[in-house]
Amino acid sequence: MDVAASKDSLGSLSTAVEARRRQLRGSGFGERLQRRDATLWGADNAAVAANRLGWITAPADLRAGVPEIAAFAREVMSEGFTHAVLLGMGGSSLAPEVFRRILDVRPGMLDLRILDSTSPAAVREIARTADPRHTLFIVSSKSGGTIEVTSFERHFFDWVHASRGAEAGRSFVAITDPGTPLEHLATERGYRSCFLNPPDIGGRYSALSRFGLVPASLIGADLERLLDGAIAESRRTESGADEPPTGVELGAALGELARLGHDKLNLALDPDLEPLGAWIEQLVAESTGKDGRGILPVVGETLGVPTGYGADRMFAGVSIGAPAAATARALDALAAAGHPVLRWRLSDAHAIGAEMYRWEVATAAMAQVLGVNPFDELNVTEAKVATQAALDRGRRDGGGGLTPGAAVAALFEHVRSGDYFALLAYLHATPALERRLAQIREAVRRSTRLATTLGYGPRFLHSTGQLHKGGPDTGIFLQLTADEGDEPIPGAQFGFAELIGAQAGGDFEVLSRRGRRVQRVELGSAPEQVLDQILESVEALEI
Repeated sequence: MDVAASKDSLGSLSTAVEARRRQLRGSGFGERLQRRDATLWGADNAAVAANRLGWITAPADLRAGVPEIAAFAREVMSEGFTHAVLLGMGGSSLAPEVFRRILDVRPGMLDLRILDSTSPAAVREIARTADPRHTLFIVSSKSGGTIEVTSFERHFFDWVHASRGAEAGRSFVAITDPGTPLEHLATERGYRSCFLNPPDIGGRYSALSRFGLVPASLIGADLERLLDGAIAESRRTESGADEPPTGVELGAALGELARLGHDKLNLALDPDLEPLGAWIEQLVAESTGKDGRGILPVVGETLGVPTGYGADRMFAGVSIGAPAAATARALDALAAAGHPVLRWRLSDAHAIGAEMYRWEVATAAMAQVLGVNPFDELNVTEAKVATQAALDRGRRDGGGGLTPGAAVAALFEHVRSGDYFALLAYLHATPALERRLAQIREAVRRSTRLATTLGYGPRFLHSTGQLHKGGPDTGIFLQLTADEGDEPIPGAQFGFAELIGAQAGGDFEVLSRRGRRVQRVELGSAPEQVLDQILESVEALEI
């Protein structure tokens, strides 16, 4: 059994939520989903959906391939590889990070790191700490042409080639769709292997496909347990069992609560499950944030007192076994104060396979409730186009930078009920910066009761970036950039500094074009000092 009992505390909202659950059950949503019925989100969206439903049967379809993946992991381990670095972005990087951080590394297997930032400092950190003769690079991209992954590959192939020469390709493996430029590149460069994924699985729904399973095998994860849990969850989805909540039950509840104004979803994850938050964030935000609608996942906020939240919140508490006492007390207090709270437990760490499947189904269900297509991401594409245009112009920035005090004052001049505050940090995530950014978020929440989020660019462009631009106009955005020097991209006319600058500039341009409230602060070469000034400005707010 992968899950234990659940508990809903919905107060006066329970009638509407139960009515929505009955409606989805009555329409046969779970059964139709398992049959891959592409009309579930409307006839106009059926063509797009039909090409993105492979995730529904992926756990069962791919289980027979587990021995091949496991044999690959044993092979690289036997050849002396001790570490692996995944070069990916969005859907191809977040699930492997979840597996690494929650399941850890079995003795003798490869330690896995993730590079999904074009920050020159982040790229430099990988090269500084990795051994080119004992590190396996996993080049992971559904399209095989993502600019970030292509740039990572060029940089690190050149780096490994300087050490291994003609044998450099033996340090690389690709995961991609059939027929992509990456598949062809893997052949040309002599990659050790190229794993081809079913093309009808979208990036953010690919956790339980080869994009997640191959990296998980390298750390020694039990792939069969992960998939068996997901297969059991898919059967519960079809049968309609609702204790604990199936994805349909969960999605119906979250979608209806959002319709009723509670569209900020606070994820109260126990420490052992905390890494799951960023994966859920992408899945929910990118799938629902469009047509002026959407659910904003709030990840990494410490639970506070009930009066510290507006009426736009809902809370989901998930733990392995009994939740931490402090978390349980905080959720009890929030429920007693009338905030909607849903809670359930997992049996053990490998139950995250079932949990990921539950959230995939839930996201499909909440999208139907909200009336949006969960499988497109038009504004992600818009940001990519703006980035390329900035690179073509040779432009490294956009929007100009304000002083910390001026930027904060301008952003919070016209705060409205139901808004949220988003930090858009085009920075390398060091502990010192993480600590200061968390302090800024906490200060904003204390001063304003707004939901707060933190996204590292360009990673968040493939996640919450869709909701920022396609969702409701309730975000206020503070973009942060810094001077981190540069690292080269062989074969390109720009380096990583110009690339991340163009991504920040393109993001700023699209947000501005859409009338979003956005300001920018350039942190220069002393980011901690400027972040301290921003914190002082936030703490001085009078709203």
